[in-house]
Amino acid sequence: QVQLVESGGGLVQAGGSLRLSCAASGRLISTYNMAWYRQAPGKEREFVARFSWSGDVYYADSVKGRFTISRDNARNTVYLRMNSLKPEDTAIYYCFAIRGSYDYWGQGTQVTVSS
Repeated sequence: QVQLVESGGGLVQAGGSLRLSCAASGRLISTYNMAWYRQAPGKEREFVARFSWSGDVYYADSVKGRFTISRDNARNTVYLRMNSLKPEDTAIYYCFAIRGSYDYWGQGTQVTVSS
């Protein structure tokens, strides 16, 4: 079992920045693919960014160039640095861990970007 706890969300003005953290416990995440997803009100949950266990990084087109995913295996933590935030980035952000057929979600952290 992997427990994921997100933090760092909040209210920020458009153009501002936030850094989300996802602290994992229960298992070391070094062999897990880690990702961030988000869900805006009335919309489906969507992929934001992924950091594979082998070091590959992927981003949704909507955040490319503005968001940076990173991981610190020693701290068992994944981060999402979000710059140049836009009102359309407003959503609940979820941390996700997957290895083989095992996958885990965090409870989410709210990010609200005001115009």
